[in-house]
Amino acid sequence: MTTHIENDDIQTTRGEKVLAVVLTVFLLIGGIWAYTKLEIHHAYAAPSYTPAEQRAISTYEAAQQRSFTARNAVDSAQNRLELSREAYRTALEAHQPSARLAARYHADTARFSAAQAAERAADAAVRQAAPAARAAQDHESAAAAARSNHDARNTFLLRLGLLLALIALSFFVFMRLRTSRYLPVAAALLAAVTILAFVMAVDYVTDYVGWRDVGPLVLSLVGVTLSLLAFWGLQRYLVRRIPRRRVRRNECPFCGYPVRGAGAHCEGCGRDIVAECAKCAAPRRVGTAHCAACGSS
Repeated sequence: MTTHIENDDIQTTRGEKVLAVVLTVFLLIGGIWAYTKLEIHHAYAAPSYTPAEQRAISTYEAAQQRSFTARNAVDSAQNRLELSREAYRTALEAHQPSARLAARYHADTARFSAAQAAERAADAAVRQAAPAARAAQDHESAAAAARSNHDARNTFLLRLGLLLALIALSFFVFMRLRTSRYLPVAAALLAAVTILAFVMAVDYVTDYVGWRDVGPLVLSLVGVTLSLLAFWGLQRYLVRRIPRRRVRRNECPFCGYPVRGAGAHCEGCGRDIVAECAKCAAPRRVGTAHCAACGSS
């Protein structure tokens, strides 16, 4: 059961502050776990080509295989040609019979020329089949990139929804517990959600914005904006809280000057510090939560 306190001056002990820090850490661990688990990433799917695209890719791969085979044939024919040429030259220099070696040399020369022609034809077939195969692969790559972007967008929306829900919950809890002894619990939740929001901001700013270009500027602007909004909210909260604290300390609710005696005006700023109660018209200190005569708020 939550214990509420009528005044706003809640004194938090050191032990409560330590427990709030510990609670913040564990809440942040759970929040980051949920943040990472919300990533949508489909399992790898084999490329899906149309029949025409599959034929283009198959033609290109077959042409590449023929080109590879033709290149090996050229290397083999060149090696045989070099051996037969050396043998033929050696026989000529030694004035030995060379008719058989000459026939072998000319046959290897013809075989090498034929292998070169086959290689040129295979390379031409590769160049002819390459555009269609490349277009098919680019189409599949674009489809895969679209699927990846779709998953990334859904992941971002889920994480943003989680963060907005946690922000709404944290502010709701803070408003419910701001006059309770459990205020440190609300502060711990607010701190954990704030850190999680910063983690998400850094995560996506570095993904979609060039960090070395404008990344620090974006973070600076976002941080300044959030800080000013928090400062504005804090000032609105203090406007309601400070006068009551000053009244309890027997000070002027407007300027904080000490109130001495039963005077109706502040000696520091001259404003009225005693006014009539709106319900019973009895004298009432300005800034008090309730009337001392009738108890109305």
